[in-house]
Amino acid sequence: MTRQTLITALNDYLTTLPPERDMVQRTLEFVLQHTDCFERTLQEGHITGSAMIVNEARTATLLIHHAKLNRWLQPGGHCDGDPDCLHVAIKEATEETGLTVHPATGHILDVDIHLIPERGTIPAHYHYDVRYLLVADDSQTASLATREVKDARWIALDEVANYNNEESVMRMVRKVQQQQLWAQANA
Repeated sequence: MTRQTLITALNDYLTTLPPERDMVQRTLEFVLQHTDCFERTLQEGHITGSAMIVNEARTATLLIHHAKLNRWLQPGGHCDGDPDCLHVAIKEATEETGLTVHPATGHILDVDIHLIPERGTIPAHYHYDVRYLLVADDSQTASLATREVKDARWIALDEVANYNNEESVMRMVRKVQQQQLWAQANA
């Protein structure tokens, strides 16, 4: 995948009228303006890839308790030069949970822009997060193979708000629930 592939994917995603349309447009503009957008050395911000991992039935998601941020979130991380955000999302999900995952589709599930606070010598900056839906067998137990993760749990979609009720997370939950309802209605 190349930078142009991400530009095409973001443009395609815009045609679906996503609820985070403004963030998608801002992310697209960021990618168009910065050829080094996949590098964490770009101090104003950079592209990241993350994954909402769901079980086969699409009734639960695996969230991690992020050590530095002290919050329950989806797995994800820096691209570090890799323009294939789906590959980054899969790699980070595997590294942070130890689960065997596969993409539900190759399409973007969600886009989010969030400010990362200053930490030591690293200035505050933005993560332009491109998110994908990944699937895993929920009989798998997550293994915490990294210091970045304090805990990992399968959580029923209806209970995610008890762990993190931020719009950024809840928007992904609603999308999965809407997809599930659509699939049931058209089965």
